[in-house]
Amino acid sequence: MTENPWGNLHSGGSEAKRVDSKGKHDFFWVLSDKGEPGLVLRLDTDTEAIRPLPKMKNIDLSYRDLEGRQGLVLLLKDPEQKELFASLCRSIVSAGEQAAENADALQRALRRTLRWHHLLRGGRSDILSLEEQRGLIGELHFLEKLIDLTGPSSAIEAWRGPFGSAKDFELGECLVEVKARRGAARPYVQISSEDQLSDIESASLVLTVVPVDSVIKPHGMTLTDHVQALEEVFAQVDLETYSRWEEALAATGFDFEDDYSERRWIAGEPDFYSVRDDFPRITTPLKLGVSGVRYSIALDACVPFEIAFEDVSSLITESLAK
Repeated sequence: MTENPWGNLHSGGSEAKRVDSKGKHDFFWVLSDKGEPGLVLRLDTDTEAIRPLPKMKNIDLSYRDLEGRQGLVLLLKDPEQKELFASLCRSIVSAGEQAAENADALQRALRRTLRWHHLLRGGRSDILSLEEQRGLIGELHFLEKLIDLTGPSSAIEAWRGPFGSAKDFELGECLVEVKARRGAARPYVQISSEDQLSDIESASLVLTVVPVDSVIKPHGMTLTDHVQALEEVFAQVDLETYSRWEEALAATGFDFEDDYSERRWIAGEPDFYSVRDDFPRITTPLKLGVSGVRYSIALDACVPFEIAFEDVSSLITESLAK
C-alpha cells in the first residue's frame, strides 16, 4: 500500500496540498465536494487551455477557476481505483515537472493522463506474444508510411485493426490488410478469417506483407522503440489525434510499462498486392455451417497481383478525395 496523498485533506473544503514544495509547476492534491480524490495543475496566466479535453470513463477532466487563474483538474470517479490513481497522478507530476514552461507542462500532463487511461479501464497485464509483437510492428510500419502520405490525423483514424475491424486500415473506399512474416520463413502468410480478404462493394482491397525479423543487439529496435518512434510523431500533433493514437495503441494490448527489452526487431520493405478477381483466397459467403476459417496463401501465387507503393498511394489519395 502506497502513502495516501489525500489523507490529511477534508472534502468540501478549499484546502489543497502542494505535491512538491520545490517543484517548478503548481501541482496540488485536492478532494472534491463529494470526496473524490484529485490532482490540480494551476496554469500561468499566459498558458492557453487545451480544448477539447478527452472524455474518460473513470476520470473527470475539466478546467476550473482557482483564485483568478485556471487550473486543470483531474478527479477520480471510481473510489476502488484510488491507489492506481495515485500512481497515475505521480506519473503526471513527474512528466509535467520535466517541462520548462507551464504550457508544456499542461501538454505533458494531458498526454500522460491518456497513456494511463487504459489501465484504469482494466488493461491487460501480460505482455504481447512474439507473433503479436511481430504483427504490431508490421502495422506500425504501414502506419508510418500512411502518416507520410495523409498526415497523422487521417492515418490514425484509418487504423481500425486494433478495434476488431476485418481490415486493418480503412481509408474511404480503399481497404488495407497488413500481414507480417519472417523474412526467412516459407513464403506464405496466414489469413485469420474469411472476412480479411473478402470483397467490400465499391472498395479496393490491398494486401500488404511486411517482413519483420528478430535480430541480435545492437541491430534492430525493441517493440517499445518502434512504438516510441511513432509516439514522438503523435506527440507533436493536436490532442484529439494523440488521444486516438493512445486509444488504438491501448487496444493492441501494448503498454509502455511492459518490458520488451529482450527481443529486437527489424522491419523490411513491404510488398503490396491488389486483392481482386482470382486472387488466391477464400471468399464469402461460405457454405451454411462453415465459419471461423483460417488458411494460408502462397505468396508465389500472388505475384500476378503485385503492385507498387505508388499504386497504393494513388488508390488511397483518390479514395480520400471522393
